[in-house]
Amino acid sequence: MSEVTTIDVAARDRAGKGAARATRRLGLVPGVIYGNKQPPIGIAVDPRRLWAEMNRAGFHTRLFDLTVDGKTERVLCRDVQRHPVQDMPLHVDFLRVSAQSKVHVHVPMHFVNQDKSPGLKRGGVLNVVLHEMEVIARADAIPHAFTIDLTGLEIGASFHLSQLILPPDVTVVTHEKNPTIATIAAPTVAAAADAAAEGAAEATT
Repeated sequence: MSEVTTIDVAARDRAGKGAARATRRLGLVPGVIYGNKQPPIGIAVDPRRLWAEMNRAGFHTRLFDLTVDGKTERVLCRDVQRHPVQDMPLHVDFLRVSAQSKVHVHVPMHFVNQDKSPGLKRGGVLNVVLHEMEVIARADAIPHAFTIDLTGLEIGASFHLSQLILPPDVTVVTHEKNPTIATIAAPTVAAAADAAAEGAAEATT
């Protein structure tokens, strides 16, 4: 069962950009709860509470119980609009879900046991190809992260999707048969790849 966090939010009477700006002037973050064939509900969220949850691991893969006017809505965060400079949340979208809802989510990769990889000990570099994986999962069975164990990996070794142990009721969405998740690259190869990436970035600026 996925972790469920309860947050008290206030209902908003009006929708639209003007109402959202008015909510921000009150020091709150405007948002909406939608989906599950029910009418959308405008909400206002305490920015400190929202920011605290956003800074916890798995914000987009955790379930929330939002209490609005005494009614509880079980939701999954779908989108957060941020200030382009301050990075603070400007608007948040929550999707209603039920225990049996099937949802598309992006689950991050979590790499462990770097100190037990002979390749990394010899100066190799962890080259992460996929930082997250899109999956379809039941709302109550969304993994917070996929754990990638680097134990025993030598320089030149790769970790592929086929090596990932998927929980029940979780299906990976991919257009490749067996994509590479990460490799242990030799130091010179990793440095050359970084230099090539930097050169490409400079050429486009």
